[in-house]
Amino acid sequence: MLYHYFQGLILGAALILPLGPQNAFVMNQGIRRQYHLMTALLCALSDLLLICAGVFGGSALLMQSPWLLGLVTWGGVAFLLWYGFGALKTAFSQHIEIDSEAALKQGRWKIIATMLAVTWLNPHVYLDTFVVLGSLGGQLEPDPRRWFALGTISASFIWFFGLALLAAWLAPRLRTAKAQRVINLLVGAVMWYIALKLAGEGVVHMQALLN
Repeated sequence: MLYHYFQGLILGAALILPLGPQNAFVMNQGIRRQYHLMTALLCALSDLLLICAGVFGGSALLMQSPWLLGLVTWGGVAFLLWYGFGALKTAFSQHIEIDSEAALKQGRWKIIATMLAVTWLNPHVYLDTFVVLGSLGGQLEPDPRRWFALGTISASFIWFFGLALLAAWLAPRLRTAKAQRVINLLVGAVMWYIALKLAGEGVVHMQALLN
């Protein structure tokens, strides 16, 4: 059973490591040292729910509903473009230091709402948990499937808490106007790249539906 656990752990790590809205948000909260552990916990718990839903049957629902998959895809494109625009706007702002101070005053509930948005409105979360993990985990017998899911969930918890703590530790070096400009520029560029790539996949998907 450890084989399936480590299989899930490695695959989960491979899916979660690339920069995305969740990672960017957790990293920024760590840099600000503002509810960063709470943010990491909520992201990990959200992944737990999504992984369990995908591995234990949710993938079939998404894959059998092409229009639902299309809705998730195009909704995600719009969200990623909006998120990337916000990051690029901050990167090119002349008052980035003032913006950072204002961000430090965000309330807990606003942070929670933003975390829920970057997690549940991100189409890649569903593609990773329902399509990739769901299709692989769904082929396993019940007991190995549970170990596989546990491995992917472990990867999520380890990564988010590690990222939050590392960002908080590096905060003195990263909480500068220059560093924030570079980080937001990178985040914005990656978000738009993912959005354009996802839009291309959405176009192909729509063409397949119409033919």
